[in-house]
Amino acid sequence: MSRFYCNICNIWFLDATFPNRWIGRDGPTTWPARSPDITPFDLLLWRYVKEKLFSTPVPDITNLKARKTDAFATITEHMLENTWREIVYRLDVLRATKGAHVEVY
Repeated sequence: MSRFYCNICNIWFLDATFPNRWIGRDGPTTWPARSPDITPFDLLLWRYVKEKLFSTPVPDITNLKARKTDAFATITEHMLENTWREIVYRLDVLRATKGAHVEVY
């Protein structure tokens, strides 16, 4: 099955399931891939996890899986609250600017 055909099927599914209510390429509400306005919020947590995962060379997949579990287990409630606060702030900025591209630091 071609990638194009699968994409068309996904669009049909979204149109049928969420008529005029989904966001994406070729959707009723367009949203650019990797929107610079919202993607940075996850970088704080991802950077933290990557530092835990790759602070030393990874010898094998079993070790990598164990490190990943350990890294996520050390994420604190405070870190999640800060991430959520940043998400809300960025969404507020997007609402206020009606989705215009903005640089948020």
